[in-house]
Amino acid sequence: MLEKGLSKNSVLAYSRDVEKLAEYLVISELNFSPQTIRRQDIQDFLAYLNDLGLAATSQARLISGIKAFFNFLVVEKVIAIAPTELIESPNLARKLPSVLSFEEIETLLAAIDLSKPEGHRNRAIVETLYACGLRVSELITLKISNLYLDIGFVKVLGKGKKERFVPIGDDAMKYIKFYQEDRKNLKTVHDDDILFLNRRGKPLSRVMIYYIVKDLAKAINLQKNISPHTFRHSFATHLLDGGADLRAIQDMLGHASITTTEIYTHLDTAYLRDTLLAFHPLYQGNLE
Repeated sequence: MLEKGLSKNSVLAYSRDVEKLAEYLVISELNFSPQTIRRQDIQDFLAYLNDLGLAATSQARLISGIKAFFNFLVVEKVIAIAPTELIESPNLARKLPSVLSFEEIETLLAAIDLSKPEGHRNRAIVETLYACGLRVSELITLKISNLYLDIGFVKVLGKGKKERFVPIGDDAMKYIKFYQEDRKNLKTVHDDDILFLNRRGKPLSRVMIYYIVKDLAKAINLQKNISPHTFRHSFATHLLDGGADLRAIQDMLGHASITTTEIYTHLDTAYLRDTLLAFHPLYQGNLE
């Protein structure tokens, strides 16, 4: 690749793209070398990235780096034909889930009026969606008894009732604590353990979270079509773009659950938290 006159940063970026493919092969327990990998394996890798919710631009960049790698092997006569020869990049013009920039997310957060009764609750909701990459179903069922804020983790009940532990950032924890104080002022609480409630003390619905996000987008005149799931896509994309490895992203999204029953002795928790601290935009500068 150096023979093409690429900058050092470009070479490093291409190397990271190839490393993502290698990580996928390890995760999938596929023992392929550059000489034996097939086009179908590359296509399966791209389907995996799509399932993670990564932006089309991030997928296209990864494909570009992987193609450059295999084309280099052809030039060097390591392989005869590149398995990526007929692989196409995602059509960036087609309708895809929106991904917010970190600056757009900050603007959305700043638009929340904390002086309103629901202010701290809504700030905690959006902070948690983005800081933890939660599905909306996981957010509205989040339990107070599953908050381990003393060590910076929450226990999430995902698809198939599988539990996983996800790191949560300082800002999200701060606004959850503010909201818990506000929550004490509710006249009636129908479920003491559900964290996020409406003004009647009942659990929030998916539709209510949708309206909270839509109203925020309208308030800042955001031109993108977003939903609560947009924050999950943004979480995954920002981690990947920052350099986080696929397995950590997969674990935190709940595609491969972490099912220990005791958070304090789980061996993966420190690794996942370090990954967020190092690669998630909300956490930059907090790594001790």
